[in-house]
Amino acid sequence: QVQLVESGGGLVQAGGSLRLSCAASGRTFGNYAMGWFRQAPGKEREFVSGISWSGGSTEYADSVKGRFTISRGSARNTVYLQMNSLKPEDTAVYYCAGVRSTRLRVGVYSEEYDYWGQGTQVTVSS
Repeated sequence: QVQLVESGGGLVQAGGSLRLSCAASGRTFGNYAMGWFRQAPGKEREFVSGISWSGGSTEYADSVKGRFTISRGSARNTVYLQMNSLKPEDTAVYYCAGVRSTRLRVGVYSEEYDYWGQGTQVTVSS
């Protein structure tokens, strides 16, 4: 059974940084594409960033480009999201997602992912 567990969320002031981690277990995740989504209160879940199975392709939402960086750990079953220059509008529950895929294209829609974590809260104060 596939499990994704996020960690690293918390409360930070605007302009600060956080690093989210997603640890995957239950499968060999070397050929899985991974993504991060977020959902703010009263809003729909939205794509934040994604990385291909090889790590060679990444995608970012326009709202986080230049501030967030996604990466894979050397063991390939961990994905990180480094978030810098955080803004109050980044406040949301952040979800890790995974899908078995060796495509170069990184999925940006939640429907493209099969596995989801429980989420970690990120709160940015002004």
